[in-house]
Amino acid sequence: MRTDDDPSPDTAPDDSAVDRARRARLTRRGLLIGGIAVVGLGAGALVYRNVRRSSGPVGTWVSLAPILPASLPSPLPPSPAAQAAGTDTAMAIWAHADDDIIFANPALSEEIASGRTVRAVFVTAGDAGKGLEYAEQREAGIRAAYDEMRGSTAPWQEEKLTLLSGAQVMRFTPSDEPRLSLTMMRLPDGGLDAEGFVATGNVCLTRLINGSAATLTSVDGSTVYDRARLSATIVELLAAAQPTHVTTNIPHESAFARGDHPDHSAVGSLVRALAPQAGIGPEAMSYYIGYPSQDEPANVDGAVLDTKVRIYETYAADDPVVTCADASACLSQPGFGAWLRRSYPKGESELRVS
Repeated sequence: MRTDDDPSPDTAPDDSAVDRARRARLTRRGLLIGGIAVVGLGAGALVYRNVRRSSGPVGTWVSLAPILPASLPSPLPPSPAAQAAGTDTAMAIWAHADDDIIFANPALSEEIASGRTVRAVFVTAGDAGKGLEYAEQREAGIRAAYDEMRGSTAPWQEEKLTLLSGAQVMRFTPSDEPRLSLTMMRLPDGGLDAEGFVATGNVCLTRLINGSAATLTSVDGSTVYDRARLSATIVELLAAAQPTHVTTNIPHESAFARGDHPDHSAVGSLVRALAPQAGIGPEAMSYYIGYPSQDEPANVDGAVLDTKVRIYETYAADDPVVTCADASACLSQPGFGAWLRRSYPKGESELRVS
């Protein structure tokens, strides 16, 4: 998920030592929020204006060209991204680092609590034109959220992997829990209008897929993607995980994608089109509604909602754009409050593909 906001944090008493530490972190970051939010207005003014509305943001509907199949040998050779397969591995590929905890929880938390192997990939940096430093803050936030879900703060191991596709990605694995991993492709955020940001050359996933941009360079400068490399990388990461189930964003061709962030629907379409090349059938896929979930009935409440909001608040403590001081503040954020109260997975037969 990607929007910008500048809620001002405050503090509230809490008996939990963990919560006190987290709130101290929030207070320190609160001193930076005003300046960072102002910088964001230059690169991401459209995003900022949308999130300040009383309701959540709405993405521009942009046509998306068919996804090119990957040109790969058969069978696929072993990938440098391969990790020990679990007995019941869940693979998740999302546009932004927070899509999973906003749209796919509580299911994600339940998977982690059950002991399942979870391999997550985040395709874009969610940078909103702010650069690598902001993207890395978001990455720190999602690691903290996974720490909250898994109940450990042991350090994460960081690896730079060069894949068979030629792409370089960053992978983070908890030192005490190798059944979990987070892989960052760090492609530029496309913004709500699918036009990208000036700071990253106004290129994005949608423009690459549609052919109006020939290449797309990751925000850390490590990889230049064309459409062939993009497809090959997605297939390779899917196959390397050996998943029994895959979750991702709602694809562009679904009626549920209308008004969603263009990055969300582009990633959903990539995964839906390319999963069969990794040996993954449609019965193994789940697609989560993004922004338009706010139009569906609330279906997350009570203690489950409390847990979901706590996980999001933990993430937001590292993301200065959306930091919220407490659960009430998180639930008051336009868009976010509605999304946190909802979670809608759809199978292939439920996508309403036009």
